[in-house]
Amino acid sequence: MEPLIENFFVFGLILTRVCVFVVVLPLFGSPSIPVQIKAAICLIVAVFLAAVVPLNISPADITPVQAAILLGNEAIYGAAAGVSIALVFAAVRLAGIIIENQIGFNMAEILDPLSGEETQPASMLLEMVFILLFLAGGGHHLFLLVLDRSYDFFVCGRTADAAAIVQGITHSGSIMFAAALRLSAPILAAFILLMIVLAILARVVPEMDILFISLPLRVALGIAMMTVFVPFLREFVEEFGQWMSKLLAV
Repeated sequence: MEPLIENFFVFGLILTRVCVFVVVLPLFGSPSIPVQIKAAICLIVAVFLAAVVPLNISPADITPVQAAILLGNEAIYGAAAGVSIALVFAAVRLAGIIIENQIGFNMAEILDPLSGEETQPASMLLEMVFILLFLAGGGHHLFLLVLDRSYDFFVCGRTADAAAIVQGITHSGSIMFAAALRLSAPILAAFILLMIVLAILARVVPEMDILFISLPLRVALGIAMMTVFVPFLREFVEEFGQWMSKLLAV
């Protein structure tokens, strides 16, 4: 390779991982963000990483086929890091879906401005509040931290380690389900108590229409519990930051 082409190739490896990482991210990869802004973010981050990330490869000895394989590996690495974050990030939406199913809002749908898809109102509300708290606390810096650590965990120029990638994604998925259950647990407990009370009323007053009474009670209880629950999202944001800081830790 010519010296100029070698420099562009090394920068292209970094840019490939950064681009795929940004596209997969749940926030910056949103379709509502213009492509020009995404391209500018990728280019700026790649320039800074190119200045600090050590690359132990010799472009002069790389054939075109090997270059294509290396670019593919970088795309896989970027996607793995982005998916690991996206799975943990999805815990808030999953918790909202669990809550909505208990309230009875699972048939209600509104347009999600981030993804452009139809979603349920409670899950979108929780996700929006979480995103605002996350960004206000400097959470976007954690994205850069995970991307920087990915070069220690997934060394540039090496063949993709499928076992490590699967293990990281599986670990993120387990965190997502555990966090979603923890977030929705207080509201689920309140609905269990409501069902017990309604069951007792059905025994004590058999002529009472429990189905007719339970619908407004479930909605009122759900809205009241979410009002109490939303302020505690800040604590989950801090815990979420700790989980992200541990991702791809070596």
